[in-house]
Amino acid sequence: MPALPPTPSHTIGPFYGYALPFPDGGDIAPAGHPDTVTVHGRVYDGAGAAVPDALLEFWQAGPDGSLAGAAGSMRRDPVTGGFAGRNGVDFTGFGRVATDADGHYTLRTLPPGAPAVPYLSVCVFARGLTHHLFTRAYLAGGAAGAKPAEGAGGLEPDALLASLPTDRRETLMARPEADNPRTYRFDIRLQGDGETVFLDFI
Repeated sequence: MPALPPTPSHTIGPFYGYALPFPDGGDIAPAGHPDTVTVHGRVYDGAGAAVPDALLEFWQAGPDGSLAGAAGSMRRDPVTGGFAGRNGVDFTGFGRVATDADGHYTLRTLPPGAPAVPYLSVCVFARGLTHHLFTRAYLAGGAAGAKPAEGAGGLEPDALLASLPTDRRETLMARPEADNPRTYRFDIRLQGDGETVFLDFI
């Protein structure tokens, strides 16, 4: 009996970059808002390769520190039934962004207001992950990180950051770019050297 050739392997799904992203999903800040900051970066797998079909969800406090959010991130088009996207005016506190072919994502938002160091809550979906992952992106220094909430005397220490050794803490810091303090770089590493700190909620 002749030897059978191996069957081709299949990439583990699901593929989050298909159908789940919605128009303007990465534009949390109202169009043209003067306080808009940009957070961008790449998602890497354990081998250091970029993940081209990851999906990131972001939740955050509003500029006033409110967690109420607002409806309207995924409005439906009444004619087609498809997603109409944001209305470009309301701040909803929620974003959903797929990575591109190079594993890169971009988010435009307003700095969260809070008495502690401002951060974005991040949920990561990617091929091969049986469970999504939670982490945080702290806006360090720059245009947003140095701004305490109104009425606060300064930024209070953050319990999560304080509990981590320096090298692990660094994986949660979104750093402002030298030539543009309103643009932050935040890479996510799923495994391996420099693995991002992920959170368990129990």
